Amino acid sequence: MSDEVVLQYVGFETKGLVREYAFTVRGSGGEFSEYFVTIANAAFVAHRVRYQDAPDICSLLLHREFATQTDHPPSTRFSVTDAELADYKSAHTPKPKAFASAHREDKES
Repeated sequence: MSDEVVLQYVGFETKGLVREYAFTVRGSGGEFSEYFVTIANAAFVAHRVRYQDAPDICSLLLHREFATQTDHPPSTRFSVTDAELADYKSAHTPKPKAFASAHREDKES
């Protein structure tokens, strides 16, 4: 994404089976464009995504789209896939620390 383009999260709406996250993009000339990213409500219910992580996930998707385009992406609407949710969760889940299990073994002895 160009340094001259500013992406801003505006908010979300629940629309039937999805939550739609709205973003505005301001270009270097001051023009604005709106982009919308949806996540299925079922993903929240099944704990594949947390509500507080959704704007970040959508923002990352838009940043990837802008990075692969020479100009603005040809579409203004995107959907987050289950694979993208799994990748995000894997990358943002704290890894267990090795010393924690060793510490428990010492207490049990």
